[in-house]
Amino acid sequence: MKFRFLGTGTSVGVPQIGCHCKVCTSTDPRDKRRRCGAYVRSGEVGFLIDTPPEMRLACIEYGIEKVDAIVLTHAHMDHAAGFDDVRRFNTLNGTMVPCNPTDPGANGRTCRCIGKVMKCFAMKETEEQMHRIFPYISAKGGEHGLYRPQIEFDNADSFVIGDVKVERIAVEHGFPCCGYVLSGRLAYVSDCHELPEATIEKLKGVDTLVLNCLREREHPTHLSLQRALGYVERIAPRRTYLIHMCHDFTHEEWLAKLPKGVEPAYDGLEVEI
Repeated sequence: MKFRFLGTGTSVGVPQIGCHCKVCTSTDPRDKRRRCGAYVRSGEVGFLIDTPPEMRLACIEYGIEKVDAIVLTHAHMDHAAGFDDVRRFNTLNGTMVPCNPTDPGANGRTCRCIGKVMKCFAMKETEEQMHRIFPYISAKGGEHGLYRPQIEFDNADSFVIGDVKVERIAVEHGFPCCGYVLSGRLAYVSDCHELPEATIEKLKGVDTLVLNCLREREHPTHLSLQRALGYVERIAPRRTYLIHMCHDFTHEEWLAKLPKGVEPAYDGLEVEI
């Protein structure tokens, strides 16, 4: 299983608009942080975790053309705003069928693509919020050749995508949100300010922990450095990658602050699980 970070930044991204700090003006590519998302590939099956605003650009940059499902943590816009672009994967996964060039939507062509419906796994609250944000989402898709995300939502607490078993875990973010454990080996928690005790117990024994860490200062809905490292110590994974980072520190400065086995992730980083 390969896990690629599509974005590792906070909700406004790094660099921030109109900011000229040393991080936002850094020439180190690891300091360019898109909004958080990830891509998982195992064998011939691939899926996205969240659909952040720059998802399309990340997929193009990293050559991602195979997406069979989507897994959502929550419906905040920095994790959901790119959802409309999943319609391209409906098309890539679809089937070409003959058609009359005069048919509605054929636009003079003798064949057209029938998009393949994609599963989207999410909490029920997240599904409801996504329908309000994107009221045109449906399994049917658009009529007369119009692009529409063709989605079938699934609210299961655990499910399998290809050969990857995915289990939802509870987190506290002040908004309906969750994390996920992949095949018992990797835990992904992009947004939280607290991990419930039951979640901490469930995460003990994972090999790789991906955990949000906004900055050193406290924040009401995200983990500070001290709080994040406290959870890392309790969970004791073999390695930890921090994400959802703001512009307080460069990548190199983050590295200098972190203990062995903990490092800041960066956009495009791919790890083998």
